[in-house]
Amino acid sequence: MFLTTYDNLPKYSEPALFIRGLHYYASGQLILNNVSMTLHPGEFAILFGPNGGGKTTLLNLLMGFLSPDRGEIRILGTSIASARPHMGWVPQHFRPDPFFPICVLDVVCLGLMHASRSERLKLAKEALGRVGMEKFAHVSFSSLSGGEAQRVLLARALASHPSILFLDEPTANLDPAAQQTIYQLLSTLKGKTTIIMVTHDLKGALALGERLFCVQGTVEEHPRDALCHHFTQGLYHQGILNIQQRL
Repeated sequence: MFLTTYDNLPKYSEPALFIRGLHYYASGQLILNNVSMTLHPGEFAILFGPNGGGKTTLLNLLMGFLSPDRGEIRILGTSIASARPHMGWVPQHFRPDPFFPICVLDVVCLGLMHASRSERLKLAKEALGRVGMEKFAHVSFSSLSGGEAQRVLLARALASHPSILFLDEPTANLDPAAQQTIYQLLSTLKGKTTIIMVTHDLKGALALGERLFCVQGTVEEHPRDALCHHFTQGLYHQGILNIQQRL
């Protein structure tokens, strides 16, 4: 089971992601302070850090669900609104009412609302095939296991052939086998789609991510080799505990 990518994706000379001087307040509290970072096309970035550090908030700002109080965000060399057709998103949770009659194919089609119905169905079926879920097309989405649901949400994000993909803890609450399936699917996109993933499973993500950013009110990049050393020495989790105690 492998995902494929496409040679006809838009090519950008600009950075895939550019953030400068980003500030965000919520209820009068400074949540993100003077964030700046740059990603180049095809890079795989991991956002990690303590609970409440601002990881999901940052992701919501990048996708345009929230607006910054100060600073600049550019996606694929343009505004978030202009880049949106080339963006894909995998949320942490998407569980509709179990009595709402929505099937797997309909969920994937939700990511293709600007296409014609015939084109939506074609692209959705192709995407389900690429994540090994084509046999579930007409199954109720609410009946899926956690791992199956995440594969469908990944299919929804990839159906539009995005140039940049945002993932909010895509393996949270999944068993190890389901986590490995998601990681295997994501690994096939490395170097071809820009990926930004929020995760608490940093040890698992180290095998995927090339750029590693700790989010705790601001954003600080950490060398991958240094974090691998922390894990080897058993220092990582104590370091995160110390960070949480300071917040």
